[in-house]
Amino acid sequence: MKVRSWLVSYWRMSTALRLLVTASATIIVFGAFMPLIEPQTFRTMFDGVWWAIVTAATIGYGDIVPETVAGKLAAIVLIAVGTGIIGAYFASVSAAAATRETAHTNGQLAYKEHGHIIIVGWNERAREMLLRLAEQDPPSRVVLIDATVPSHPLPHIPVHFIKGAAHDDAVLEKANLGHARFVLITADPHKTEEEADRDTIVALLAAKSLNPSVYAIVEILTARHVPNAFRAGADEVIQTNLLASAAMTASLYSPGTASALERMLGRFGEQTLRLLPPTEQQIGQPFAAVQQQLLAQHIALLGVVCGDSGSLSIRPQRLIEKDDRLFVLVS
Repeated sequence: MKVRSWLVSYWRMSTALRLLVTASATIIVFGAFMPLIEPQTFRTMFDGVWWAIVTAATIGYGDIVPETVAGKLAAIVLIAVGTGIIGAYFASVSAAAATRETAHTNGQLAYKEHGHIIIVGWNERAREMLLRLAEQDPPSRVVLIDATVPSHPLPHIPVHFIKGAAHDDAVLEKANLGHARFVLITADPHKTEEEADRDTIVALLAAKSLNPSVYAIVEILTARHVPNAFRAGADEVIQTNLLASAAMTASLYSPGTASALERMLGRFGEQTLRLLPPTEQQIGQPFAAVQQQLLAQHIALLGVVCGDSGSLSIRPQRLIEKDDRLFVLVS
């Protein structure tokens, strides 16, 4: 029964592992028998194993050479059998590596790590995000899900690509959504705004059904679908059209405002807007005092996102609370 169980386990191994086991067993067997066949040349089993390795690998150093007829016949058998097994092993390893690389490029390889970011949809916004995330030190672990591109759109940066529709549970499971920290769903630029928002909400529902605790950020194009996105479980909604129209209107009143906003958002790698939690020392201090402290660190405090209401306050005498977030411009 033990032999049968061992044989079943052997045949269940992958091809590469099975060939490695066979090659190792062949080398050990020949290495063990050579001291018995020709003890004057092969003084130890290690000598036999060393000779079997260099012979089967067709290296042939020539430091140990069988001299008897029996030893030479054993060498012929090893060359005929062992070389083929080792060659097949390396060919199998190469084929497996090529298959894995192809699966990675085509978006068929499942993601196994935890605590990653999932970005849904390939478009110019996703491209900018991926390039920025790749510049972080260390770079963020990111999975891109998209059904429209034929292969990995950015193979030169550390981003895992999954090909498929984000409303498909199998695709989300392949992206390991159950262990993701964030999921960001972008609007499809190839569809009308209404269709894009509906697809975004459907993908959000699928994501939240698999992992209710994942922090979900969604891009919504029409104001009427914002409440629907929150009802579907969105933790944060980005209204792209609202942000763009606000920038355009500001430029009409004050030309150049849009360019300044781009720089504030880090478009050219200069400043960037951030939300920071207050430190223990800042809690209880007035807004104006914290603003002066941060200026000494080249950080401009623009306002405070109030923890109780989510509103933005710039009142100089307002005391910073524990649940507040500091809205800052970091240079």
